[in-house]
Amino acid sequence: MYIYLNGKIIPQEEAVVSVFDHGFMYGVGLFETLRVYEGHPFLLEDHLERLNEGLKEMNIEKSFGREEAVSIIKALLSKNKIENAYIRWNISAGSGMIGLQTEPYKQPNTIVYIKPLPKAAGMVEKTGKIVAISRNTPEGAFRLKSHHFFNNILAKREIGPEMTMEGIFLTKEGYIAEGITSNLFWIIDGELYTPSLQTGILNGITRQFILKLAQDKGIVIKEGMFSLDILEHAQEVFATNSIQEIIPIKRIETNVYKGMEGPIVTMLHKKYRKHTNQLWSVKELGGIKEW
Repeated sequence: MYIYLNGKIIPQEEAVVSVFDHGFMYGVGLFETLRVYEGHPFLLEDHLERLNEGLKEMNIEKSFGREEAVSIIKALLSKNKIENAYIRWNISAGSGMIGLQTEPYKQPNTIVYIKPLPKAAGMVEKTGKIVAISRNTPEGAFRLKSHHFFNNILAKREIGPEMTMEGIFLTKEGYIAEGITSNLFWIIDGELYTPSLQTGILNGITRQFILKLAQDKGIVIKEGMFSLDILEHAQEVFATNSIQEIIPIKRIETNVYKGMEGPIVTMLHKKYRKHTNQLWSVKELGGIKEW
């Protein structure tokens, strides 16, 4: 595969960065993952907006606009001869001296990874498992999609490589947080529940999109700090992320749900798919972001 590195498209085997890169030394780096459908980078503007906000927080002097990003993605799709793809847009702080840096990072490394995906098909049902390790708190005021991923890795080790299992974090206080790489939702008597950002979860782009779709359908939305026992009352549970879209959960521990047969998850997935080849932002549906 060919990837993008600092202005050039090169074979992935030739991509190198300095061992003094502070993304490697201290974890000063961010990434976004998004899905390309038939050549269209779905909700690209939202991903770039979150990335740019994070770069400001990390004191990295770099930002990206839609035109530049589309040019890079189109070039990668063309070079690799694919139309449906996984994109990881990665910014690493760049080289610095040994020691913590307070000055802005002025020469970060931009790496855009790509790998082919099959054409989008139906939903894939999974089983949920509560992991023993607690969700760590954000490094700053809000959770960044940063290089600090060891908490997620430890959780993944708990559940193992099984692809049909979705690991679910609780906060150290015992509140439902999020999946290892996903946000979590559930339905109780026709109302949509999801953990509040106050739990320290990532404000996922797909999370924002699902909330807007539900709002447009007149579904009551409840965000809050929820204990695990609330899932005993749910009829439907699902997780979301930008690559796997909407993931119906059939069971969590001893609780059994409707999974792929859930009427609300089915409706949301159908509406989700209507927009994947055209939308650049949740705002095109009139949504309002919260960061």
